[in-house]
Amino acid sequence: MNPDLSILQPYPFQKIASLKSGIKPADKPMLSLAIGEPKHKTPEIILKAMQNNLSGLANYPLTKGSLSLRTAITQWLSWRFHITENHLDAEKHVLPVNGTREALFSFAQAVIDRTQKNPSVVMPNPFYQIYEGAAFLAGATPVYLPCTAETNFVPDFSQVDSKTWDDCQLVYLCSPGNPTGAVVNEKQIEQLLNLAEKHDFIIASDECYSEIYFDENKPPVGLLEVASKFGNNDFKRCVVFHSLSKRSNAPGLRSGFVAGDAEILEQFLLYRTYHGCAMSPPVQEASQVAWGDEKHVLDNRIQYREKFDAVLDILSPVMDVKKPQASFYLWADVGMDDEKFTREIYAKENLNVVPGSYLSREVNGLNPGKNRVRMALVASLDECTEAAQRIKHYIT
Repeated sequence: MNPDLSILQPYPFQKIASLKSGIKPADKPMLSLAIGEPKHKTPEIILKAMQNNLSGLANYPLTKGSLSLRTAITQWLSWRFHITENHLDAEKHVLPVNGTREALFSFAQAVIDRTQKNPSVVMPNPFYQIYEGAAFLAGATPVYLPCTAETNFVPDFSQVDSKTWDDCQLVYLCSPGNPTGAVVNEKQIEQLLNLAEKHDFIIASDECYSEIYFDENKPPVGLLEVASKFGNNDFKRCVVFHSLSKRSNAPGLRSGFVAGDAEILEQFLLYRTYHGCAMSPPVQEASQVAWGDEKHVLDNRIQYREKFDAVLDILSPVMDVKKPQASFYLWADVGMDDEKFTREIYAKENLNVVPGSYLSREVNGLNPGKNRVRMALVASLDECTEAAQRIKHYIT
Protein backbone atom coordinates (compact mmCIF):
# COMPACT_ATOMS: atom_id res chain seq x y z
CA MET A 1 0.00 0.00 0.00
CA ASN A 2 1.03 3.59 -0.52
CA PRO A 3 2.76 4.46 2.78
CA ASP A 4 1.49 8.05 2.56
CA LEU A 5 -2.04 6.76 3.20
CA SER A 6 -1.06 6.33 6.84
CA ILE A 7 -0.40 10.07 7.11
CA LEU A 8 -3.96 11.05 6.20
CA GLN A 9 -6.09 12.47 9.00
CA PRO A 10 -9.61 11.12 9.55
CA TYR A 11 -12.16 13.13 7.58
CA PRO A 12 -14.05 15.60 9.82
CA PHE A 13 -17.33 13.72 9.58
CA GLN A 14 -15.66 10.51 10.76
CA LYS A 15 -14.41 12.39 13.81
CA ILE A 16 -17.85 13.89 14.42
CA ALA A 17 -19.44 10.43 14.35
CA SER A 18 -16.99 9.30 17.03
CA LEU A 19 -17.58 12.49 19.02
CA LYS A 20 -21.33 11.85 19.15
CA SER A 21 -21.05 8.10 19.71
CA GLY A 22 -23.25 6.88 22.54
CA ILE A 23 -25.24 10.11 22.83
CA LYS A 24 -29.02 9.89 22.67
CA PRO A 25 -30.22 13.19 21.18
CA ALA A 26 -33.23 15.17 22.35
CA ASP A 27 -36.62 13.99 21.14
CA LYS A 28 -36.84 16.55 18.35
CA PRO A 29 -36.66 16.21 14.58
CA MET A 30 -33.01 16.08 13.54
CA LEU A 31 -31.66 19.22 11.90
CA SER A 32 -28.25 19.55 10.30
CA LEU A 33 -26.07 22.56 9.59
CA ALA A 34 -23.04 20.31 9.17
CA ILE A 35 -22.58 19.18 5.58
CA GLY A 36 -22.22 21.85 2.90
CA GLU A 37 -24.59 20.11 0.52
CA PRO A 38 -26.94 22.56 -1.25
CA LYS A 39 -30.59 21.74 -0.68
CA HIS A 40 -32.19 24.25 -3.05
CA LYS A 41 -33.98 22.73 -6.01
CA THR A 42 -31.84 21.79 -9.00
CA PRO A 43 -32.98 24.02 -11.90
CA GLU A 44 -35.34 22.44 -14.40
CA ILE A 45 -33.16 23.51 -17.32
CA ILE A 46 -30.40 21.23 -16.03
CA LEU A 47 -32.73 18.28 -15.47
CA LYS A 48 -34.30 18.65 -18.92
CA ALA A 49 -30.91 18.88 -20.61
CA MET A 50 -29.88 15.64 -18.91
CA GLN A 51 -33.10 13.89 -19.91
CA ASN A 52 -32.94 15.11 -23.49
CA ASN A 53 -29.39 13.86 -24.00
CA LEU A 54 -29.39 10.42 -22.41
CA SER A 55 -28.64 8.89 -25.80
CA GLY A 56 -25.12 10.26 -25.34
CA LEU A 57 -24.48 7.41 -22.92
CA ALA A 58 -23.89 5.25 -25.99
CA ASN A 59 -20.62 7.08 -26.73
CA TYR A 60 -17.25 7.31 -25.02
CA PRO A 61 -16.64 10.93 -24.03
CA LEU A 62 -13.41 12.81 -24.63
CA THR A 63 -11.41 13.66 -21.51
CA LYS A 64 -11.06 17.17 -22.92
CA GLY A 65 -14.85 17.50 -23.20
CA SER A 66 -16.83 18.91 -26.09
CA LEU A 67 -15.85 22.18 -27.75
CA SER A 68 -19.36 23.51 -27.18
CA LEU A 69 -19.05 22.99 -23.41
CA ARG A 70 -15.59 24.54 -23.27
CA THR A 71 -16.84 27.49 -25.31
CA ALA A 72 -19.74 28.02 -22.90
CA ILE A 73 -17.29 27.97 -20.00
CA THR A 74 -14.90 30.49 -21.59
CA GLN A 75 -17.82 32.79 -22.37
CA TRP A 76 -19.02 32.60 -18.76
CA LEU A 77 -15.51 33.18 -17.38
CA SER A 78 -14.95 36.16 -19.66
CA TRP A 79 -18.29 37.71 -18.70
CA ARG A 80 -18.14 36.98 -14.98
CA PHE A 81 -14.53 38.04 -14.39
CA HIS A 82 -14.24 40.86 -16.93
CA ILE A 83 -11.61 39.11 -19.04
CA THR A 84 -11.17 40.16 -22.66
CA GLU A 85 -12.85 37.25 -24.43
CA ASN A 86 -10.11 36.52 -26.95
CA HIS A 87 -7.64 36.07 -24.07
CA LEU A 88 -9.38 32.81 -23.15
CA ASP A 89 -9.11 30.05 -25.73
CA ALA A 90 -11.56 27.16 -25.36
CA GLU A 91 -9.01 24.84 -26.99
CA LYS A 92 -6.23 25.37 -24.48
CA HIS A 93 -7.35 27.28 -21.39
CA VAL A 94 -10.26 25.13 -20.11
CA LEU A 95 -10.87 21.51 -19.05
CA PRO A 96 -14.15 20.12 -17.72
CA VAL A 97 -13.80 18.08 -14.51
CA ASN A 98 -16.03 15.86 -12.40
CA GLY A 99 -16.48 18.40 -9.63
CA THR A 100 -13.79 20.49 -7.94
CA ARG A 101 -13.09 17.93 -5.23
CA GLU A 102 -11.74 15.42 -7.74
CA ALA A 103 -9.82 18.08 -9.64
CA LEU A 104 -8.29 19.76 -6.60
CA PHE A 105 -6.93 16.42 -5.46
CA SER A 106 -5.68 15.15 -8.82
CA PHE A 107 -4.11 18.49 -9.70
CA ALA A 108 -1.51 18.14 -6.95
CA GLN A 109 -0.68 14.63 -8.13
CA ALA A 110 0.03 16.00 -11.59
CA VAL A 111 2.02 19.14 -10.75
CA ILE A 112 4.12 18.26 -7.67
CA ASP A 113 7.70 17.26 -8.51
CA ARG A 114 8.60 14.92 -5.67
CA THR A 115 12.19 14.58 -6.97
CA GLN A 116 12.90 18.11 -5.75
CA LYS A 117 14.14 18.68 -2.21
CA ASN A 118 11.48 19.58 0.37
CA PRO A 119 8.47 20.00 -1.95
CA SER A 120 5.71 21.82 -0.10
CA VAL A 121 2.13 22.95 -0.61
CA VAL A 122 0.99 26.18 1.05
CA MET A 123 -2.66 26.34 2.11
CA PRO A 124 -5.00 28.33 4.36
CA ASN A 125 -5.73 27.13 7.88
CA PRO A 126 -8.64 26.29 8.37
CA PHE A 127 -9.05 24.62 5.01
CA TYR A 128 -10.93 22.18 2.80
CA GLN A 129 -9.50 18.79 3.78
CA ILE A 130 -8.78 17.76 0.20
CA TYR A 131 -5.86 20.19 0.03
CA GLU A 132 -3.99 18.44 2.81
CA GLY A 133 -4.66 14.93 1.57
CA ALA A 134 -3.64 15.91 -1.95
CA ALA A 135 -0.35 17.31 -0.66
CA PHE A 136 0.50 14.22 1.39
CA LEU A 137 -0.29 11.77 -1.41
CA ALA A 138 1.71 13.83 -3.89
CA GLY A 139 4.75 13.49 -1.64
CA ALA A 140 4.70 17.10 -0.43
CA THR A 141 4.56 18.73 2.98
CA PRO A 142 1.61 20.99 3.83
CA VAL A 143 2.41 24.47 5.10
CA TYR A 144 -0.54 25.98 6.99
CA LEU A 145 -1.17 29.75 6.98
CA PRO A 146 -3.40 30.82 9.88
CA CYS A 147 -6.64 32.59 8.93
CA THR A 148 -7.86 34.31 12.07
CA ALA A 149 -9.95 37.32 13.01
CA GLU A 150 -6.70 39.31 13.10
CA THR A 151 -6.05 38.50 9.41
CA ASN A 152 -9.71 38.94 8.43
CA PHE A 153 -9.80 35.15 8.00
CA VAL A 154 -7.52 35.16 4.93
CA PRO A 155 -3.86 34.13 4.70
CA ASP A 156 -1.24 36.80 5.39
CA PHE A 157 1.32 36.08 2.67
CA SER A 158 3.70 38.69 4.03
CA GLN A 159 4.36 36.47 7.07
CA VAL A 160 5.86 33.67 4.95
CA ASP A 161 9.67 33.62 4.72
CA SER A 162 11.64 33.30 1.48
CA LYS A 163 12.86 29.77 2.27
CA THR A 164 9.26 28.55 2.56
CA TRP A 165 8.37 30.18 -0.76
CA ASP A 166 11.47 28.65 -2.39
CA ASP A 167 10.33 25.15 -1.33
CA CYS A 168 6.72 25.82 -2.32
CA GLN A 169 5.52 24.22 -5.56
CA LEU A 170 1.80 24.81 -5.16
CA VAL A 171 -0.47 27.22 -3.27
CA TYR A 172 -4.09 26.36 -2.62
CA LEU A 173 -6.11 29.55 -2.43
CA CYS A 174 -9.75 29.33 -1.37
CA SER A 175 -11.84 32.43 -1.97
CA PRO A 176 -14.58 32.70 -0.87
CA GLY A 177 -13.22 30.56 1.91
CA ASN A 178 -14.48 27.32 3.35
CA PRO A 179 -15.29 27.48 6.27
CA THR A 180 -14.86 31.22 6.87
CA GLY A 181 -16.62 32.81 3.89
CA ALA A 182 -13.79 35.36 3.68
CA VAL A 183 -12.82 36.81 0.29
CA VAL A 184 -9.23 37.52 -0.76
CA ASN A 185 -9.06 40.98 -2.32
CA GLU A 186 -7.36 42.15 -5.50
CA LYS A 187 -4.31 43.53 -3.71
CA GLN A 188 -3.71 40.24 -1.91
CA ILE A 189 -4.01 38.25 -5.14
CA GLU A 190 -1.59 40.64 -6.86
CA GLN A 191 0.85 40.06 -3.99
CA LEU A 192 0.54 36.29 -4.45
CA LEU A 193 1.01 36.59 -8.22
CA ASN A 194 4.25 38.52 -7.67
CA LEU A 195 5.46 35.89 -5.21
CA ALA A 196 4.62 33.10 -7.68
CA GLU A 197 6.66 34.82 -10.38
CA LYS A 198 9.60 35.37 -8.06
CA HIS A 199 9.64 31.89 -6.49
CA ASP A 200 8.14 29.87 -9.38
CA PHE A 201 5.14 28.13 -7.83
CA ILE A 202 1.64 27.42 -9.14
CA ILE A 203 -1.52 28.97 -7.69
CA ALA A 204 -4.59 26.73 -7.56
CA SER A 205 -7.54 28.96 -6.73
CA ASP A 206 -10.63 27.15 -5.44
CA GLU A 207 -13.48 29.50 -6.38
CA CYS A 208 -16.43 27.13 -6.09
CA TYR A 209 -18.32 29.54 -3.75
CA SER A 210 -17.74 32.58 -5.96
CA GLU A 211 -21.38 32.86 -7.02
CA ILE A 212 -22.87 33.00 -3.52
CA TYR A 213 -22.50 36.56 -2.27
CA PHE A 214 -24.67 39.32 -0.82
CA ASP A 215 -24.03 42.52 -2.80
CA GLU A 216 -24.88 42.27 -6.50
CA ASN A 217 -22.51 45.16 -7.16
CA LYS A 218 -19.54 43.46 -5.46
CA PRO A 219 -19.05 39.88 -6.61
CA PRO A 220 -15.86 38.21 -5.32
CA VAL A 221 -12.78 38.85 -7.42
CA GLY A 222 -11.09 35.90 -9.16
CA LEU A 223 -7.49 34.89 -9.80
CA LEU A 224 -7.70 35.00 -13.61
CA GLU A 225 -9.43 38.37 -13.39
CA VAL A 226 -6.56 39.89 -11.42
CA ALA A 227 -3.91 38.18 -13.54
CA SER A 228 -5.47 39.60 -16.68
CA LYS A 229 -5.81 43.07 -15.16
CA PHE A 230 -2.09 43.21 -14.44
CA GLY A 231 -1.03 41.97 -17.86
CA ASN A 232 -0.67 38.23 -17.23
CA ASN A 233 -2.84 37.40 -20.23
CA ASP A 234 -1.33 33.92 -20.58
CA PHE A 235 -2.40 33.24 -16.97
CA LYS A 236 1.06 31.86 -16.19
CA ARG A 237 1.14 29.77 -12.99
CA CYS A 238 -2.60 30.38 -12.49
CA VAL A 239 -5.33 27.73 -12.46
CA VAL A 240 -8.87 28.27 -11.15
CA PHE A 241 -11.43 25.66 -10.11
CA HIS A 242 -15.19 26.20 -10.49
CA SER A 243 -18.19 23.98 -9.90
CA LEU A 244 -21.92 23.75 -10.55
CA SER A 245 -22.52 22.14 -7.15
CA LYS A 246 -23.02 25.35 -5.20
CA ARG A 247 -23.67 27.79 -8.05
CA SER A 248 -26.44 25.70 -9.60
CA ASN A 249 -27.54 23.41 -6.73
CA ALA A 250 -26.37 20.33 -8.59
CA PRO A 251 -23.87 18.55 -6.32
CA GLY A 252 -24.82 15.15 -7.75
CA LEU A 253 -24.03 16.29 -11.28
CA ARG A 254 -20.32 16.25 -10.39
CA SER A 255 -19.53 18.95 -12.87
CA GLY A 256 -17.01 21.73 -12.85
CA PHE A 257 -13.98 22.99 -14.72
CA VAL A 258 -10.39 24.10 -14.37
CA ALA A 259 -9.06 27.04 -16.36
CA GLY A 260 -5.84 28.98 -16.74
CA ASP A 261 -2.23 28.39 -17.76
CA ALA A 262 -2.29 26.47 -21.06
CA GLU A 263 1.05 24.70 -20.50
CA ILE A 264 -0.05 23.41 -17.10
CA LEU A 265 -3.44 22.31 -18.41
CA GLU A 266 -1.80 20.46 -21.29
CA GLN A 267 0.08 18.33 -18.78
CA PHE A 268 -2.96 18.01 -16.53
CA LEU A 269 -4.95 16.75 -19.53
CA LEU A 270 -2.27 14.10 -20.12
CA TYR A 271 -2.59 13.01 -16.48
CA ARG A 272 -6.38 12.95 -16.68
CA THR A 273 -6.34 10.91 -19.88
CA TYR A 274 -4.70 8.10 -17.92
CA HIS A 275 -6.79 8.88 -14.85
CA GLY A 276 -9.98 7.84 -16.68
CA CYS A 277 -12.16 10.72 -15.56
CA ALA A 278 -13.99 11.93 -18.67
CA MET A 279 -17.36 13.64 -18.07
CA SER A 280 -20.33 11.77 -19.56
CA PRO A 281 -22.03 13.38 -22.60
CA PRO A 282 -25.40 14.00 -20.85
CA VAL A 283 -23.59 15.78 -17.99
CA GLN A 284 -21.67 17.86 -20.51
CA GLU A 285 -24.89 18.94 -22.20
CA ALA A 286 -26.52 19.80 -18.87
CA SER A 287 -23.41 21.70 -17.78
CA GLN A 288 -23.35 23.73 -20.97
CA VAL A 289 -26.93 24.83 -20.32
CA ALA A 290 -26.15 25.68 -16.69
CA TRP A 291 -23.12 27.86 -17.47
CA GLY A 292 -25.22 29.76 -20.00
CA ASP A 293 -27.97 30.77 -17.56
CA GLU A 294 -27.75 33.34 -14.75
CA LYS A 295 -31.38 33.59 -13.69
CA HIS A 296 -31.26 30.50 -11.51
CA VAL A 297 -27.98 31.71 -9.97
CA LEU A 298 -29.54 35.03 -8.95
CA ASP A 299 -32.57 33.21 -7.51
CA ASN A 300 -30.15 31.06 -5.53
CA ARG A 301 -28.41 34.08 -4.01
CA ILE A 302 -31.74 35.63 -3.04
CA GLN A 303 -32.67 32.51 -1.08
CA TYR A 304 -29.36 32.54 0.79
CA ARG A 305 -29.73 36.22 1.66
CA GLU A 306 -33.13 35.56 3.18
CA LYS A 307 -31.72 32.75 5.30
CA PHE A 308 -28.71 34.71 6.51
CA ASP A 309 -30.89 37.67 7.49
CA ALA A 310 -33.33 35.45 9.39
CA VAL A 311 -30.69 33.38 11.17
CA LEU A 312 -28.50 36.33 12.13
CA ASP A 313 -31.49 38.20 13.54
CA ILE A 314 -31.87 35.30 15.98
CA LEU A 315 -28.22 34.50 16.72
CA SER A 316 -26.44 37.87 16.73
CA PRO A 317 -27.86 38.93 20.12
CA VAL A 318 -26.69 35.73 21.83
CA MET A 319 -23.38 34.72 20.20
CA ASP A 320 -20.37 36.08 18.34
CA VAL A 321 -21.36 35.48 14.73
CA LYS A 322 -21.26 37.74 11.68
CA LYS A 323 -22.39 37.55 8.07
CA PRO A 324 -19.48 36.37 5.90
CA GLN A 325 -18.38 38.19 2.77
CA ALA A 326 -19.62 35.26 0.67
CA SER A 327 -20.45 31.49 0.69
CA PHE A 328 -23.24 29.81 2.67
CA TYR A 329 -21.30 29.25 5.92
CA LEU A 330 -21.36 30.90 9.32
CA TRP A 331 -18.02 30.70 11.15
CA ALA A 332 -19.17 31.35 14.70
CA ASP A 333 -17.13 31.88 17.86
CA VAL A 334 -19.03 29.86 20.47
CA GLY A 335 -16.92 31.05 23.40
CA MET A 336 -16.26 27.51 24.62
CA ASP A 337 -14.65 24.26 23.54
CA ASP A 338 -15.99 23.55 20.05
CA GLU A 339 -16.17 19.78 20.61
CA LYS A 340 -18.19 20.29 23.78
CA PHE A 341 -20.53 22.68 21.98
CA THR A 342 -21.02 20.19 19.15
CA ARG A 343 -21.76 17.31 21.52
CA GLU A 344 -24.13 19.29 23.72
CA ILE A 345 -26.08 20.96 20.92
CA TYR A 346 -26.60 17.49 19.45
CA ALA A 347 -27.62 15.98 22.79
CA LYS A 348 -29.92 18.80 23.89
CA GLU A 349 -31.28 20.08 20.57
CA ASN A 350 -30.68 17.24 18.04
CA LEU A 351 -28.74 19.66 15.86
CA ASN A 352 -25.57 18.91 13.91
CA VAL A 353 -22.71 21.40 13.40
CA VAL A 354 -18.99 20.98 12.66
CA PRO A 355 -16.32 21.72 15.30
CA GLY A 356 -13.96 24.33 13.90
CA SER A 357 -10.89 22.53 15.24
CA TYR A 358 -11.72 19.59 12.95
CA LEU A 359 -11.25 21.86 9.93
CA SER A 360 -7.90 23.22 11.09
CA ARG A 361 -4.48 22.09 12.25
CA GLU A 362 -2.60 23.25 15.32
CA VAL A 363 0.62 25.04 14.38
CA ASN A 364 2.92 26.64 16.97
CA GLY A 365 0.26 26.14 19.63
CA LEU A 366 -2.52 27.80 17.60
CA ASN A 367 -5.54 26.08 16.08
CA PRO A 368 -7.49 28.78 14.21
CA GLY A 369 -10.69 26.74 14.47
CA LYS A 370 -10.59 26.37 18.24
CA ASN A 371 -13.80 27.50 19.96
CA ARG A 372 -15.52 27.98 16.60
CA VAL A 373 -18.10 25.96 14.69
CA ARG A 374 -19.07 25.90 11.04
CA MET A 375 -22.76 26.10 10.20
CA ALA A 376 -23.96 25.62 6.62
CA LEU A 377 -27.22 27.41 5.82
CA VAL A 378 -28.12 24.98 3.06
CA ALA A 379 -31.48 23.71 4.29
CA SER A 380 -34.82 25.47 3.84
CA LEU A 381 -35.53 28.86 5.39
CA ASP A 382 -37.83 27.26 7.95
CA GLU A 383 -35.27 24.63 8.93
CA CYS A 384 -32.45 27.16 9.22
CA THR A 385 -34.64 29.43 11.34
CA GLU A 386 -35.63 26.53 13.58
CA ALA A 387 -31.96 25.54 13.93
CA ALA A 388 -31.09 29.10 14.97
CA GLN A 389 -33.88 29.05 17.57
CA ARG A 390 -32.48 25.81 19.00
CA ILE A 391 -29.00 27.32 19.26
CA LYS A 392 -30.44 30.36 21.02
CA HIS A 393 -32.37 28.09 23.39
CA TYR A 394 -29.21 26.12 24.18
CA ILE A 395 -27.16 29.26 24.81
CA THR A 396 -29.70 31.10 26.91
